[in-house]
Amino acid sequence: MDDDQLAISVRELRKAYGGRPAVDGIDLSVFRGEVFALLGPNGAGKTTTVEILEGYRRRDAGEVSVLGVDPDRADARWRSRVGIVLQGTGEFDDLTVAEVVHHFAGFYPDPDDPDKVIERVGLADKARARTHTLSGGQKRRLDVALGIIGRPELLFLDEPTTGFDPEARREFWELIRDLAAAGTTIVLTTHYLDEAEALADRVGVIAQGRLVEVATPARLGNREEALATVSWRTPGGSVERVESATPTALVTELAARFGGEVPGLTVTRPTLEDVYLRMIGHR
Repeated sequence: MDDDQLAISVRELRKAYGGRPAVDGIDLSVFRGEVFALLGPNGAGKTTTVEILEGYRRRDAGEVSVLGVDPDRADARWRSRVGIVLQGTGEFDDLTVAEVVHHFAGFYPDPDDPDKVIERVGLADKARARTHTLSGGQKRRLDVALGIIGRPELLFLDEPTTGFDPEARREFWELIRDLAAAGTTIVLTTHYLDEAEALADRVGVIAQGRLVEVATPARLGNREEALATVSWRTPGGSVERVESATPTALVTELAARFGGEVPGLTVTRPTLEDVYLRMIGHR
């Protein structure tokens, strides 16, 4: 793989606390322009890994390149190329949305147009509103505005939709898709498996400090090759279930048996959540 195609390259990354490894030899590549979701339970090493990539935490060993630079030796110019949206919302209660975004624009050598950024994140009608009047979802959009005002090539999103209602989450997803379509590389950490499946080109699963697997959501854990469960309602009213490697053939057979529609027919494969829980050792 040409290094020019990589936004992030990690080899044998290690970090320990009190002699106990939090990150234990991770290798990871993130391509430019992709949305990469990093999944893992609390304490798995996910946050430590991301903080090292962001330049906020020093590693014990390993090689790390983010946008072609070692974060341990990064300067202000490198930081202007990286956007970070943390879990916590900044407190700017006495300022309006426009005042906050215009203020943060002054921190960057080549900022985007603040008013256009406000519009881009869907806050144009709230530009003159004081931030303490915003809803949770609107505050999160403001966080993203501050994360992208410097025209970052790479954007880190840490649990971006925690606490959102379903409608606000879907709206936020559209914003992330728009950013990705514009060419921004995005590293997303989330506990919502449906969010990773909806947004990510690839996902990586971390457990006990190790990267268990990296794949597309559809192929993670050989998900696309897993047996399908076909269920239907029998003439007696009970439900019968069969696991099958050839569900289409089984459904065709059932349709012939029932002379058309199969009552109560469902065909399911393991969800991303099913695969993820198995990979992290959940019982």
